[in-house]
Amino acid sequence: MANIEPEQHDRELQNMEHPISKFKKWWQAALNDSPLKQKSAVCVSTIDQDGFPSGRFVDLKTVDEEGFTFCSYLDSEKGVHISANPKVALTLWWDHVGYQVRVKGVAEPISEEEAISHWRTRSREAQLTTLCSRQSQELKSSEALHEQLAEAETRYQGTEVPKPANWGGFRIRPDSIEFLTFSDDRLHKRELYDREDAGTWRMKLLQP
Repeated sequence: MANIEPEQHDRELQNMEHPISKFKKWWQAALNDSPLKQKSAVCVSTIDQDGFPSGRFVDLKTVDEEGFTFCSYLDSEKGVHISANPKVALTLWWDHVGYQVRVKGVAEPISEEEAISHWRTRSREAQLTTLCSRQSQELKSSEALHEQLAEAETRYQGTEVPKPANWGGFRIRPDSIEFLTFSDDRLHKRELYDREDAGTWRMKLLQP
């Protein structure tokens, strides 16, 4: 296995980007000419009541200095998990550009104002589906779900679809962010950023 020369290692540390800025660049690169239908899908992993990890894909809404934001039912399985244990992980794999990102941090609810803003960006179809569904609850039959949707369509025909009180979002405030650049020879480049107590970031390279 080839080793990174000390001079190269020092140079990479000196040229360290802010991890949020780096993430935004990678995200934009992944969005450009993306072959993916769900271009901003990311895996959020939570811890259930028995201590097992539980992962599912959500739509990443925004990323800024405060963290990574996604929306969900607040009383869904993931919402219940986060209420009990806010430590979560976020995983992204963009095969078409060879990028993987892993985030660990603490999730917290976004404000009602932010939730309403994100709700208004959703299509009417998505709003109606969200309104009539009871995410993660037992479903008696597929027909029952279609009946719930038809009822919602009738009830809100010609009017704005209101945001359900139990629908909002979470912001993951990252404690660590790892960037992996895939290499066909398996000598992947791994850069781990850890947040220090003062809010600054420290970067180190990891073996592939």
